[in-house]
Amino acid sequence: MKFVDEAFIRVEAGDGGNGCVSFRREKYIPFGGPNGGDGGDGGSVYLIADNNINTLVDFRYQRIHRAERGQNGMSKDMTGRGGADLVIPVPVGTRVFEQDTGELIGELLETGQRMLVAQGGFHGIGNARYKSSTNRAPRQSKPGTPGERRELQLELILLADVGLLGFPNAGKSSLIRQISSARPKVADYPFTTLYPNLGVVRVGRNRSFVVADIPGVIEGAAEGAGLGIQFLKHLARTRLLLHLVDIAPLGDQEDPAEQVQKIEAELAAFGGDLTEKERWLVLNKVDLLDADEYAERQAQLIAALDWHTPVYGISALTGQGTAELVNALMQRLEQLKNDPDAAPNTALKPLDPHVSEWDAPATPDEGDWHPLD
Repeated sequence: MKFVDEAFIRVEAGDGGNGCVSFRREKYIPFGGPNGGDGGDGGSVYLIADNNINTLVDFRYQRIHRAERGQNGMSKDMTGRGGADLVIPVPVGTRVFEQDTGELIGELLETGQRMLVAQGGFHGIGNARYKSSTNRAPRQSKPGTPGERRELQLELILLADVGLLGFPNAGKSSLIRQISSARPKVADYPFTTLYPNLGVVRVGRNRSFVVADIPGVIEGAAEGAGLGIQFLKHLARTRLLLHLVDIAPLGDQEDPAEQVQKIEAELAAFGGDLTEKERWLVLNKVDLLDADEYAERQAQLIAALDWHTPVYGISALTGQGTAELVNALMQRLEQLKNDPDAAPNTALKPLDPHVSEWDAPATPDEGDWHPLD
Protein backbone atom coordinates (compact mmCIF):
# COMPACT_ATOMS: atom_id res chain seq x y z
CA MET A 1 0.00 0.00 0.00
CA LYS A 2 1.29 3.46 -0.85
CA PHE A 3 2.36 5.43 2.22
CA VAL A 4 0.70 8.85 2.41
CA ASP A 5 1.22 11.00 5.49
CA GLU A 6 -0.63 14.17 4.45
CA ALA A 7 -4.09 14.80 3.03
CA PHE A 8 -6.54 17.67 2.55
CA ILE A 9 -10.24 17.03 3.04
CA ARG A 10 -13.52 18.93 3.28
CA VAL A 11 -15.99 17.94 5.99
CA GLU A 12 -19.62 19.05 5.90
CA ALA A 13 -21.93 18.47 8.84
CA GLY A 14 -25.63 17.94 8.16
CA ASP A 15 -28.06 20.87 8.22
CA GLY A 16 -30.81 20.89 10.81
CA GLY A 17 -34.27 19.98 9.56
CA ASN A 18 -36.83 22.79 9.13
CA GLY A 19 -39.81 23.23 11.40
CA CYS A 20 -43.27 22.50 9.98
CA VAL A 21 -46.34 24.76 9.76
CA SER A 22 -49.44 22.61 10.03
CA PHE A 23 -52.95 22.61 11.59
CA ARG A 24 -55.22 19.81 12.65
CA ARG A 25 -57.95 19.23 10.10
CA GLU A 26 -60.12 16.51 11.51
CA LYS A 27 -63.83 16.05 11.10
CA TYR A 28 -65.95 17.32 13.97
CA ILE A 29 -62.96 19.12 15.55
CA PRO A 30 -63.57 22.77 14.64
CA PHE A 31 -60.69 24.18 16.64
CA GLY A 32 -57.87 21.78 15.96
CA GLY A 33 -55.01 24.21 16.42
CA PRO A 34 -51.37 24.05 15.22
CA ASN A 35 -49.60 20.70 15.10
CA GLY A 36 -46.39 21.31 13.11
CA GLY A 37 -43.42 19.39 14.54
CA ASP A 38 -39.78 20.34 14.94
CA GLY A 39 -37.07 19.26 12.54
CA GLY A 40 -34.24 16.87 13.42
CA ASP A 41 -30.67 17.85 14.28
CA GLY A 42 -28.07 17.50 11.53
CA GLY A 43 -25.40 14.84 11.84
CA SER A 44 -21.94 15.83 13.04
CA VAL A 45 -18.58 14.71 11.64
CA TYR A 46 -16.09 12.92 13.89
CA LEU A 47 -12.61 11.53 13.37
CA ILE A 48 -11.72 8.34 15.25
CA ALA A 49 -8.27 6.79 15.68
CA ASP A 50 -8.05 3.26 14.29
CA ASN A 51 -4.90 1.18 14.74
CA ASN A 52 -5.83 -0.95 11.72
CA ILE A 53 -5.06 2.00 9.41
CA ASN A 54 -1.49 3.15 8.84
CA THR A 55 -1.76 5.61 5.96
CA LEU A 56 -3.90 8.49 4.72
CA VAL A 57 -3.97 7.23 1.15
CA ASP A 58 -7.77 6.77 1.12
CA PHE A 59 -8.27 10.50 1.58
CA ARG A 60 -6.47 11.16 -1.70
CA TYR A 61 -9.44 9.59 -3.53
CA GLN A 62 -12.33 10.73 -1.35
CA ARG A 63 -11.86 14.30 -0.21
CA ILE A 64 -15.41 15.42 0.60
CA HIS A 65 -17.18 13.87 3.57
CA ARG A 66 -20.78 14.78 4.39
CA ALA A 67 -22.92 13.87 7.36
CA GLU A 68 -26.66 13.29 7.00
CA ARG A 69 -29.10 16.18 7.06
CA GLY A 70 -31.83 16.32 9.70
CA GLN A 71 -35.34 15.48 8.51
CA ASN A 72 -37.93 18.25 8.34
CA GLY A 73 -40.70 18.36 10.91
CA MET A 74 -44.10 16.96 9.93
CA SER A 75 -47.75 17.44 10.79
CA LYS A 76 -49.43 15.69 13.72
CA ASP A 77 -46.63 16.97 16.00
CA MET A 78 -44.12 14.57 14.45
CA THR A 79 -40.49 15.54 14.93
CA GLY A 80 -38.10 14.91 12.06
CA ARG A 81 -35.44 12.23 12.45
CA GLY A 82 -31.98 13.45 13.37
CA GLY A 83 -29.23 13.02 10.79
CA ALA A 84 -26.73 10.23 11.41
CA ASP A 85 -23.27 11.27 12.53
CA LEU A 86 -20.38 10.55 10.17
CA VAL A 87 -17.42 8.83 11.84
CA ILE A 88 -14.23 8.81 9.77
CA PRO A 89 -11.45 6.39 10.79
CA VAL A 90 -7.90 7.76 10.63
CA PRO A 91 -4.53 6.31 11.67
CA VAL A 92 -3.35 6.66 15.25
CA GLY A 93 -1.01 9.65 15.38
CA THR A 94 -3.02 11.90 13.05
CA ARG A 95 -2.86 15.64 13.62
CA VAL A 96 -5.70 17.84 12.38
CA PHE A 97 -5.17 21.43 11.20
CA GLU A 98 -7.47 24.16 9.92
CA GLN A 99 -6.35 24.44 6.32
CA ASP A 100 -6.85 28.19 5.92
CA THR A 101 -5.22 29.34 9.16
CA GLY A 102 -2.87 26.46 9.92
CA GLU A 103 -4.29 26.27 13.45
CA LEU A 104 -3.88 22.90 15.18
CA ILE A 105 -7.33 21.58 16.07
CA GLY A 106 -6.11 18.47 17.86
CA GLU A 107 -4.40 15.12 17.50
CA LEU A 108 -5.48 11.51 17.91
CA LEU A 109 -2.89 9.53 19.86
CA GLU A 110 -4.83 6.55 21.22
CA THR A 111 -6.95 3.88 19.58
CA GLY A 112 -10.65 4.76 19.81
CA GLN A 113 -10.05 8.43 20.56
CA ARG A 114 -12.68 10.63 18.86
CA MET A 115 -12.55 14.24 17.74
CA LEU A 116 -15.45 16.44 16.67
CA VAL A 117 -14.42 18.36 13.56
CA ALA A 118 -17.80 19.65 12.26
CA GLN A 119 -20.88 20.30 14.39
CA GLY A 120 -24.27 19.39 12.94
CA GLY A 121 -26.92 22.06 12.50
CA PHE A 122 -29.59 22.68 15.17
CA HIS A 123 -33.14 21.61 14.41
CA GLY A 124 -35.82 24.06 13.27
CA ILE A 125 -38.98 24.74 15.30
CA GLY A 126 -42.52 23.94 14.17
CA ASN A 127 -45.51 26.22 14.66
CA ALA A 128 -46.89 24.06 17.48
CA ARG A 129 -44.15 25.50 19.67
CA TYR A 130 -45.40 29.06 19.06
CA LYS A 131 -48.99 28.63 20.21
CA SER A 132 -50.16 30.56 23.25
CA SER A 133 -53.32 31.97 24.73
CA THR A 134 -52.95 35.06 22.56
CA ASN A 135 -51.59 33.35 19.47
CA ARG A 136 -53.86 30.38 18.87
CA ALA A 137 -53.12 29.97 15.17
CA PRO A 138 -49.41 30.71 14.71
CA ARG A 139 -48.17 30.48 11.16
CA GLN A 140 -44.50 31.03 11.84
CA SER A 141 -41.80 28.38 12.06
CA LYS A 142 -38.01 28.37 12.27
CA PRO A 143 -35.71 26.70 9.76
CA GLY A 144 -32.82 24.52 10.87
CA THR A 145 -29.35 26.02 11.10
CA PRO A 146 -26.71 24.91 8.58
CA GLY A 147 -24.02 22.47 9.67
CA GLU A 148 -20.36 23.44 9.84
CA ARG A 149 -18.23 23.28 6.70
CA ARG A 150 -14.47 23.07 7.21
CA GLU A 151 -11.38 22.55 5.11
CA LEU A 152 -8.96 20.35 7.04
CA GLN A 153 -5.38 19.25 6.68
CA LEU A 154 -4.58 15.79 8.06
CA GLU A 155 -0.99 15.03 8.93
CA LEU A 156 0.15 11.61 10.08
CA ILE A 157 3.07 11.39 12.48
CA LEU A 158 4.04 7.85 13.32
CA LEU A 159 4.07 6.82 16.96
CA ALA A 160 7.35 5.12 17.82
CA ASP A 161 9.58 4.84 20.86
CA VAL A 162 12.88 4.86 18.98
CA GLY A 163 13.73 6.65 15.74
CA LEU A 164 16.56 5.69 13.37
CA LEU A 165 18.57 8.54 11.90
CA GLY A 166 21.46 8.58 9.49
CA PHE A 167 22.82 9.12 6.00
CA PRO A 168 21.58 6.92 3.12
CA ASN A 169 23.08 3.41 3.25
CA ALA A 170 24.06 3.76 6.92
CA GLY A 171 22.26 0.50 7.66
CA LYS A 172 18.97 1.67 9.18
CA SER A 173 16.79 -0.69 7.18
CA SER A 174 19.17 -3.58 7.82
CA LEU A 175 19.01 -2.91 11.56
CA ILE A 176 15.22 -2.82 11.71
CA ARG A 177 15.12 -6.09 9.72
CA GLN A 178 17.59 -7.64 12.16
CA ILE A 179 15.75 -6.76 15.38
CA SER A 180 12.09 -6.90 14.31
CA SER A 181 9.76 -8.58 11.83
CA ALA A 182 9.62 -5.49 9.60
CA ARG A 183 10.98 -6.15 6.12
CA PRO A 184 11.90 -2.86 4.45
CA LYS A 185 13.76 -2.98 1.16
CA VAL A 186 17.54 -3.29 1.42
CA ALA A 187 19.91 -2.68 -1.49
CA ASP A 188 23.42 -1.40 -2.22
CA TYR A 189 22.35 2.01 -3.53
CA PRO A 190 21.22 5.15 -1.68
CA PHE A 191 17.60 6.11 -0.96
CA THR A 192 16.40 2.51 -0.93
CA THR A 193 13.92 3.50 1.77
CA LEU A 194 11.31 5.79 0.24
CA TYR A 195 8.84 5.96 3.12
CA PRO A 196 8.90 5.32 6.90
CA ASN A 197 8.74 1.79 8.26
CA LEU A 198 7.73 0.66 11.72
CA GLY A 199 9.03 -2.42 13.47
CA VAL A 200 7.99 -3.94 16.81
CA VAL A 201 10.94 -5.18 18.85
CA ARG A 202 10.02 -7.77 21.48
CA VAL A 203 12.24 -8.11 24.55
CA GLY A 204 10.98 -11.09 26.50
CA ARG A 205 7.39 -11.43 27.65
CA ASN A 206 5.21 -8.32 27.69
CA ARG A 207 8.18 -6.08 26.95
CA SER A 208 8.44 -4.43 23.56
CA PHE A 209 9.02 -1.12 21.83
CA VAL A 210 8.46 0.33 18.37
CA VAL A 211 11.26 1.49 16.06
CA ALA A 212 10.73 3.92 13.18
CA ASP A 213 13.00 3.89 10.13
CA ILE A 214 12.86 7.00 7.92
CA PRO A 215 14.58 7.68 4.58
CA GLY A 216 18.19 8.81 4.82
CA VAL A 217 18.92 12.46 5.59
CA ILE A 218 21.47 14.32 3.47
CA GLU A 219 22.98 17.79 3.60
CA GLY A 220 20.41 20.39 2.63
CA ALA A 221 17.45 18.28 3.74
CA ALA A 222 15.98 21.19 5.74
CA GLU A 223 15.73 23.10 2.43
CA GLY A 224 14.08 20.16 0.65
CA ALA A 225 17.01 18.09 -0.63
CA GLY A 226 16.48 14.36 -0.66
CA LEU A 227 13.60 12.65 1.14
CA GLY A 228 14.52 13.20 4.78
CA ILE A 229 12.85 16.59 5.23
CA GLN A 230 9.50 15.08 4.30
CA PHE A 231 9.73 12.48 7.05
CA LEU A 232 11.80 14.11 9.81
CA LYS A 233 8.52 15.04 11.49
CA HIS A 234 7.97 11.33 12.22
CA LEU A 235 10.78 11.53 14.78
CA ALA A 236 8.95 14.22 16.75
CA ARG A 237 7.11 11.79 19.03
CA THR A 238 9.95 9.36 19.63
CA ARG A 239 11.55 9.18 23.05
CA LEU A 240 15.03 8.39 21.81
CA LEU A 241 17.01 8.61 18.57
CA LEU A 242 19.59 6.16 17.28
CA HIS A 243 22.09 7.90 15.02
CA LEU A 244 23.57 5.23 12.74
CA VAL A 245 26.98 5.89 11.25
CA ASP A 246 28.97 3.80 8.79
CA ILE A 247 32.21 3.27 10.71
CA ALA A 248 33.90 1.71 7.66
CA PRO A 249 33.10 4.10 4.79
CA LEU A 250 34.52 3.52 1.34
CA GLY A 251 37.25 5.77 0.00
CA ASP A 252 34.98 8.28 -1.74
CA GLN A 253 32.56 8.62 1.21
CA GLU A 254 32.63 11.33 3.82
CA ASP A 255 34.30 11.02 7.18
CA PRO A 256 31.86 9.64 9.83
CA ALA A 257 32.33 12.71 12.04
CA GLU A 258 31.40 15.02 9.16
CA GLN A 259 28.28 12.96 8.46
CA VAL A 260 27.15 13.25 12.07
CA GLN A 261 27.78 17.00 12.14
CA LYS A 262 25.86 17.56 8.91
CA ILE A 263 22.82 15.68 10.20
CA GLU A 264 22.99 17.62 13.46
CA ALA A 265 22.87 20.82 11.41
CA GLU A 266 19.82 19.56 9.51
CA LEU A 267 18.04 18.68 12.77
CA ALA A 268 18.68 22.17 14.08
CA ALA A 269 17.44 23.73 10.83
CA PHE A 270 14.30 21.58 10.84
CA GLY A 271 13.37 22.62 14.38
CA GLY A 272 10.67 20.86 16.36
CA ASP A 273 13.00 20.26 19.35
CA LEU A 274 14.67 17.32 17.56
CA THR A 275 18.07 18.54 18.74
CA GLU A 276 16.87 18.28 22.34
CA LYS A 277 16.02 14.58 22.11
CA GLU A 278 18.34 12.00 23.60
CA ARG A 279 20.46 10.56 20.80
CA TRP A 280 22.70 7.50 20.92
CA LEU A 281 25.53 6.89 18.50
CA VAL A 282 25.48 3.50 16.78
CA LEU A 283 28.57 2.59 14.77
CA ASN A 284 27.54 0.10 12.09
CA LYS A 285 29.52 -2.34 9.95
CA VAL A 286 32.02 -3.29 12.67
CA ASP A 287 32.31 -6.70 10.98
CA LEU A 288 34.45 -5.03 8.32
CA LEU A 289 37.11 -3.98 10.85
CA ASP A 290 39.37 -5.78 13.28
CA ALA A 291 39.15 -4.88 16.97
CA ASP A 292 42.19 -2.57 17.02
CA GLU A 293 41.08 -0.62 13.97
CA TYR A 294 37.56 -0.26 15.37
CA ALA A 295 38.92 0.98 18.71
CA GLU A 296 41.01 3.61 16.96
CA ARG A 297 38.17 4.85 14.76
CA GLN A 298 35.72 4.89 17.66
CA ALA A 299 38.08 6.96 19.81
CA GLN A 300 38.72 9.43 16.98
CA LEU A 301 35.00 9.84 16.31
CA ILE A 302 34.07 10.38 19.96
CA ALA A 303 36.87 12.91 20.35
CA ALA A 304 35.92 14.79 17.18
CA LEU A 305 32.25 15.01 18.21
CA ASP A 306 32.83 15.44 21.97
CA TRP A 307 30.12 12.79 22.41
CA HIS A 308 28.57 12.26 25.87
CA THR A 309 25.72 9.78 25.30
CA PRO A 310 26.04 6.00 24.84
CA VAL A 311 28.03 4.64 21.89
CA TYR A 312 27.43 1.15 20.49
CA GLY A 313 29.21 -0.87 17.86
CA ILE A 314 27.08 -3.26 15.82
CA SER A 315 26.81 -5.09 12.55
CA ALA A 316 23.24 -4.77 11.28
CA LEU A 317 24.01 -7.39 8.63
CA THR A 318 25.34 -10.17 10.89
CA GLY A 319 23.60 -9.18 14.13
CA GLN A 320 26.78 -8.58 16.17
CA GLY A 321 26.05 -6.26 19.08
CA THR A 322 22.35 -5.90 18.31
CA ALA A 323 21.19 -7.99 21.29
CA GLU A 324 23.04 -5.78 23.74
CA LEU A 325 21.77 -2.64 22.00
CA VAL A 326 18.15 -3.80 22.12
CA ASN A 327 18.33 -4.76 25.80
CA ALA A 328 19.90 -1.41 26.66
CA LEU A 329 17.19 0.42 24.70
CA MET A 330 14.45 -1.46 26.54
CA GLN A 331 16.00 -0.64 29.90
CA ARG A 332 16.37 3.01 28.97
CA LEU A 333 12.78 3.33 27.71
CA GLU A 334 11.47 1.78 30.93
CA GLN A 335 13.65 4.18 32.88
CA LEU A 336 12.33 7.17 30.94
CA LYS A 337 8.76 6.01 31.52
CA ASN A 338 9.31 6.07 35.29
CA ASP A 339 11.63 9.08 35.38
CA PRO A 340 11.63 11.29 32.23
CA ASP A 341 14.55 13.36 33.58
CA ALA A 342 16.84 10.40 34.30
CA ALA A 343 20.30 10.72 32.74
CA PRO A 344 21.46 7.96 30.34
CA ASN A 345 24.15 5.50 31.37
CA THR A 346 27.04 6.48 29.14
CA ALA A 347 29.10 3.53 30.35
CA LEU A 348 27.01 1.03 28.37
CA LYS A 349 29.26 -0.18 25.53
CA PRO A 350 28.45 -3.75 24.53
CA LEU A 351 31.53 -4.40 22.39
CA ASP A 352 34.89 -4.14 24.06
CA PRO A 353 37.30 -2.55 21.57
CA HIS A 354 40.27 -4.26 23.25
CA VAL A 355 39.25 -7.87 22.57
CA SER A 356 41.08 -9.68 19.81
CA GLU A 357 38.01 -10.63 17.79
CA TRP A 358 34.30 -9.94 17.73
CA ASP A 359 32.08 -12.41 19.53
CA ALA A 360 28.72 -13.37 18.03
CA PRO A 361 25.72 -12.69 20.28
CA ALA A 362 24.99 -15.48 22.71
CA THR A 363 21.75 -17.40 22.43
CA PRO A 364 19.22 -15.41 24.49
CA ASP A 365 17.90 -16.96 27.68
CA GLU A 366 14.28 -16.85 28.83
CA GLY A 367 13.24 -13.21 29.09
CA ASP A 368 16.12 -11.86 27.01
CA TRP A 369 15.81 -10.15 23.65
CA HIS A 370 14.94 -12.23 20.63
CA PRO A 371 13.81 -11.23 17.13
CA LEU A 372 10.10 -11.25 16.52
CA ASP A 373 9.11 -14.33 14.51
